[in-house]
Amino acid sequence: MRNGVTKMAESYTGDAYCVKCKEKKNFTGEVKVSDSGRRMAQGVCPTCGTKLNRILGKA
Repeated sequence: MRNGVTKMAESYTGDAYCVKCKEKKNFTGEVKVSDSGRRMAQGVCPTCGTKLNRILGKA
């Protein structure tokens, strides 16, 4: 936080494979940076509620 301004989290809208449903699902999630420096989108499957992850590349 600098001068009272917070950085908004980057969002991602796209598809990822749901292991439980065994098919690609569209989801909206938050983009996070892993310890290794890779960006990944994390969200929830709209059908079953399982966590979805999609690797987006290096930050």
